[in-house]
Amino acid sequence: MPLSPVSRPPRLRQAVLTLALVAALPMAWAAPKAMPIGTVQGSAARSPYEGKSVTVEGVVTADWRAGLGGFFLQDAGDGDDATSDALFVQATSGSKLAVGDRVRVRGQVAETEAVPQATLTTLKAERITVLGHAGAPVARELDAQPADWRALEGELVRITAPLTLSGTDRLERNGELVVAFGGRLWQPSEVAVPGSAAYAEVERDNARRKLVLDDGSSERNPTQVAYLPAGTALRTGTEFEAVEGIVDRRFDGSWRLQLTKPLQPPAPQRPAPPQVAGALHIAAFNLENFFNGDGHGGGFPTLRGARTEPEFQAQLAKLVATIRPLQADVAALMELENDGYGPDSAIATLVAALNAGQGAAGDWHYVDAGQGPGTNPIRVGLIYRASKVKPLGKPATLEGGPFVDHSRVPLAQAFRSKAGGKPFVVVANHFKSKGCSDATGADADQHDGQACWNATRVETARRLDAWLRTDPTRSGSQRAVLLGDFNAYAEESPLRELRDRGWQDAFVVAGVEHPYSYVYNGQTGRLDHALLSPALAPALRGAAEWHINADEQDALGYAGRNVEGAWRSSDHDPLLLGLDP
Repeated sequence: MPLSPVSRPPRLRQAVLTLALVAALPMAWAAPKAMPIGTVQGSAARSPYEGKSVTVEGVVTADWRAGLGGFFLQDAGDGDDATSDALFVQATSGSKLAVGDRVRVRGQVAETEAVPQATLTTLKAERITVLGHAGAPVARELDAQPADWRALEGELVRITAPLTLSGTDRLERNGELVVAFGGRLWQPSEVAVPGSAAYAEVERDNARRKLVLDDGSSERNPTQVAYLPAGTALRTGTEFEAVEGIVDRRFDGSWRLQLTKPLQPPAPQRPAPPQVAGALHIAAFNLENFFNGDGHGGGFPTLRGARTEPEFQAQLAKLVATIRPLQADVAALMELENDGYGPDSAIATLVAALNAGQGAAGDWHYVDAGQGPGTNPIRVGLIYRASKVKPLGKPATLEGGPFVDHSRVPLAQAFRSKAGGKPFVVVANHFKSKGCSDATGADADQHDGQACWNATRVETARRLDAWLRTDPTRSGSQRAVLLGDFNAYAEESPLRELRDRGWQDAFVVAGVEHPYSYVYNGQTGRLDHALLSPALAPALRGAAEWHINADEQDALGYAGRNVEGAWRSSDHDPLLLGLDP
């Protein structure tokens, strides 16, 4: 005979009541209701659920567990434009997932910090359940730069607004490209005085417009970047359209797009050699460590530059392919091996290669300073065409002070054009670089955008100007041009010091808009300058740079793929001036 509830033993009665209560509870008690991802993300910099466990559901938009340690999940949205409807799920590569799968994830919310105040909302997965397959996700289209990337964090987007390639520095090492909305990113100190309100505005504008394109991996030195066709040659300034990927923030804290579809870059549009007016042409070019071993095909690797004889021959061919088309009458060179002026020296090797096979046109000579100039492993040099100009008197050098251990010793030589005209003086320069090794005191980084050794560069500029006022070439000419790598952008202290002392920027005088010779860290500017004395400035007829290097990938140079021609013969672009004699 069955027991009535009243007559049942207490323990049995309690168990029956518990089972009845469980049966009466909704199923969500066993499987918590999924929370909208937008609610988890919130509209602030950090999730309101940070440190708490939540359950979300959505569609897998990209699976980079092998490359980034997780996948991206996106739901249908919470109707709030201020919150992102996607997030990064940190998970192992154990479970089977495919893009388009609809999944439920239970986990703890965390803010993965790239740098202070730059985080990525992350769900550390504890349980993942595949609910079915929803089909390929559809990207949100962006026809303009978003006002706030945080509202799109983790979402799949397709950017139809043009993106300008601003830098390839980190492509080979990290699989990254720097792009920007609204054109190139400029070095702030190229266009504004460091410390000024205008400088700060350029910094803010660069940060706002910048976007990093990434390969969905943290692998260093990838053999092939996933989103680029094999053998791609990229040039800074190229525009991309219809770029698709996941909005992400990691590593250095930059907003980035982890690309889900390959880029389709156009063929590079490379410029022809520049043409400038004037009967007298003067060039300047940083050779990027031109060392020739023992001068007989041996002695490699050297302290700098080519590591093998074949690499050296490739480097030499590229430099010849750069210098010849400029058709300069005089050229100031930087980063020559400081190994004398004999037949086996680096400068003699370069001049011989320029003359080889040129017949009567092969009339290049070099200025012989006797020794040095200076004791640095690299030096400046001057070469000229004897059919076009004639050296006057002896070359002059300035030693001591900042030129002992830091800035390279300048070399000055007076010339006269064989077409007639007045004497003029060409001064080759190479100021101390921005690297911070051993920099102390006033030369340490002052965090004003001018990096290290700025005080030394300013002192270099002062001494250079004072020296030239003494007529060191004994030519009697006040018509002079300072050329070379000043390791300072146009609005930095050394260049402003020289302009304050009367030297005139040749590119400003010529009315050239946005000149540049160097691209670093995704920003464009000039380290290479031409400054005219007041007596020579009226003779200027044109100024140009040949953008064969700064815009090109480093991998295309002689030590890499070695593309045929002048392309990436150095890391600096050469410049060319046209003057009346």
